[in-house]
Amino acid sequence: MSKKLLSEKFYSELKKIRPRYPINQAALLPALHLAQAEHGWLSDEVMDEVAAAIDIPPPVVREVVTFYTMYNLKPVGKYHVQVCTNISCALLGAEELMGHCEKRLGIEGGETTRDNKFTITEVECLGSCGTAPCVQINDDYHENMTPERMDKLFTELS
Repeated sequence: MSKKLLSEKFYSELKKIRPRYPINQAALLPALHLAQAEHGWLSDEVMDEVAAAIDIPPPVVREVVTFYTMYNLKPVGKYHVQVCTNISCALLGAEELMGHCEKRLGIEGGETTRDNKFTITEVECLGSCGTAPCVQINDDYHENMTPERMDKLFTELS
């Protein structure tokens, strides 16, 4: 493998958590979280390095990364706005909320603003069906969202 992209901190953290998992592939999700926390997204090269670090085939890593919406396959803005549009959220206005966010930011789902401040993504269930619609911004959940509450958040983050 060519030059390492992941830091010594990544490898140190991976070494600490690795004993918790009985087989190599079981350590994949936490390893991907560590790598994404470091890089903000998972390039092909970073995925290959994660595969090598836990000794699993690179295609297995790609299968997992492309299955879960929590992993970014391209760079995202400073604030990654993820709007759940699964059934509970959809029934309570998620489509309208997504449209409002797109209009407010001047971008479509999956795009990033020119200033790299916001990326908006439509995602599947965020596990907050009882407080729908739900939006996740980076690691924070915002529940019972409305266009007005989104505007307030955007103002606070700008």
